[in-house]
Order: sequence, then structure tokens, then C-alpha cells
Amino acid sequence: MSDRRTLMAPGAPPAVGPYSHAVVTGNLIYTAGQAGLNPSSRQMAEGIEEQTRQTLQNIAAILEAAGSSLSKVVKTTVFLADMNDFKAMNAVYAEFFPSDPPARTTVQVARIPLDALVEIEAVAVL
Repeated sequence: MSDRRTLMAPGAPPAVGPYSHAVVTGNLIYTAGQAGLNPSSRQMAEGIEEQTRQTLQNIAAILEAAGSSLSKVVKTTVFLADMNDFKAMNAVYAEFFPSDPPARTTVQVARIPLDALVEIEAVAVL
């Protein structure tokens, strides 16, 4: 019996490729990278602040579907299309992790799917 299960969260936008929203193994949840796609309208949020906010709301929905929450995130990786957006992204990110934030890596990348401005992946405990 495998100690691995995949998860597709009803409160998150559908995957834009052949991947799961998350994989749960042991007591850890690994999310796929999420962007600022609204799960209802399937439209990308406007601007870095709103894309960051929607991205983190999508991650929260995935974690909740797995039985966890943002408060149990231990590590995130943030991919920015433009490092000049770091300050604005960081301000919104801080709203979701107001105390004891997880470890984080932030990098600029050449391009993000759907031409998003930000993509974030997370690792959390159950």
C-alpha cells in the first residue's frame, strides 16, 4: 500500500496541465505551484497584489481540502516574473503569514504559465 495520495481541491482552480493540486505523503502536503487564477471565473487576477492574494487563497483551499491550513506551512517557494514586484508581493504575503512565517525562497523566473506575475508552491504538515 502506497503512502502517497493525490488531491484535487474543489475550491481551487483546475490544473492547467497533467498534475495534481497536491500530493500527501506521511504527514506532509506538497502543493503544486499556484497562480492568481480565480477558481470561479477562471480569470487571472489583475496586478501583483491581487495575483499574490488569489494565489495564497488557492493554496489555502488546497491545504484545507487536505486537512491542513496556511498556519501549518513549513516552506514556500515564490516565483516572480519580475523581482521589482518583490516589495508588493511581500506586503500581501505578510497578510497571510502574520507571525511565525514559513521558510521561503523567492526567485525571478523567465516566464510563468498563463503569463502570471507570481506562482507559489508550499509544503505543509497535516
